[in-house]
Amino acid sequence: MTIAEVVPSLLAGLDVPGADNTLDLPSARRVVLLLVDGLGHELLREHADHAPFLSGLPGREISAGFPSTTATSLASIGTGLLSGEHGIVGYSFAVGDEVLNALTWARAGDHHHDLRKVLVPEVVQPHPTVFERAAAAGVAVSAVAPLTHRASGLTRAVLRGSWFRGVAGFGDLALASVSAASQDRSFCYAYHADLDMIGHFHGPGSEEWLLQLEFVDALAERIATRLPPDSLLVVTADHGMVTASDKIDFDTEPLLWQGVRVIAGDPRVRYLHTESDEVLDVWREFLGDRADVLSREDAVDAGWFGPVSPLALDRIGDVVVAMKDSAVVVRSQAETVLTVMKGFHGSRTRRELAIPVLFHSTT
Repeated sequence: MTIAEVVPSLLAGLDVPGADNTLDLPSARRVVLLLVDGLGHELLREHADHAPFLSGLPGREISAGFPSTTATSLASIGTGLLSGEHGIVGYSFAVGDEVLNALTWARAGDHHHDLRKVLVPEVVQPHPTVFERAAAAGVAVSAVAPLTHRASGLTRAVLRGSWFRGVAGFGDLALASVSAASQDRSFCYAYHADLDMIGHFHGPGSEEWLLQLEFVDALAERIATRLPPDSLLVVTADHGMVTASDKIDFDTEPLLWQGVRVIAGDPRVRYLHTESDEVLDVWREFLGDRADVLSREDAVDAGWFGPVSPLALDRIGDVVVAMKDSAVVVRSQAETVLTVMKGFHGSRTRRELAIPVLFHSTT
C-alpha cells in the first residue's frame, strides 16, 4: 500500500472511471485530502499526546515510496504512479544536461535560474494527472496550497487539472478547504508545509516541532468540524524524517569526487552519474554500513522505484546511494542551507517511508 493509491482510492467513491479503492477508504460525495508535509507515521505515534485529534482518527500506515521526499511524493499523489513511472525521482535529478531542483523548478544550486521554459513541466512529467481524470468525470477538483505555488513548475507537472486556490496560512487554508467541499461531488487537495520546514531546521521531535504539530492537529480538527454532511476528511503525509548526527561532506572528501561527473539527489539519497566503473566500489568501501550503495540496475531490479519507465531510468543515475540510520552526504560548499539542517528524509528507513492515512467522516 503506497501513497500512489491514496487519490485513486478516494476518487473511486466519487465514481471516477478507472479509479480503484485499493486502500479500502470510506466514500463520500465531498472529499478533502489534507497532506501535512513531514508527518511521518512513527513521529505521530511517538508524539500522539501532542496531536489528540489526529491520533484518535481511524486509519492505517502506508509507504511514501522511494525516494521519500516531497517532490516525488506529491507527484505520486497527483499521478497515482510511483517514481519509476512518473519520473520525478527526487529532490534534484539530472534531465539531459541540467540538474533540476524539482521543488523550485530551477537549476540545482541556483534558484534564480528558472528552468520552466527549458524543462517544460508538462514534458518532464507527461502522464495525465488523477485530477485531470476526475475533472473529466465531472468532479469539482480544487488544490489549496501556498500562494507561491501557483503556476510553479511542480504544480504544473503534478497538480494540473485542479482549480488552484492560493492561501497564506492556517486560517485561509482551513476555510478554503471547507469552501471547496461545499459543492456536491467535489475533491479538494490541501497542502501544509511548515511542519516539515521546522523539522529540517530544529529537528523532528524538537520543542518547536512539537508545538507546530499541535497547530497542525488543531488545523485538521477545525476543518473536520466545519465540513458539511456527507464529507470525508483524509489526512496523510509525504514522508517521515530522521535527525542527522553523522554528516559526510562530499565537497571536502576528494576520494568521493573521483569518476563522478554529476551528483544529484539530496543528503539522504544521492544519484551519481559516473565516468568510471570504480565509483560504485569506492563509495561502498568509504560509506560501509552507513549506506546501501547500488548500481542503477540493481536498485531498479530490487524494486526501489516501482515499475521503471525509460523516462525515469536516465534520471536515476549510474549509482544510487541510500543512507542509513543518522548518516547524510552533504555538500558544504554547493548546498550550504541543506548542510546546516538537522532533520532529513529521502531514504529507505521506516521512519522516512512510513506515513499515515487517517480519516474522519461527517454525517
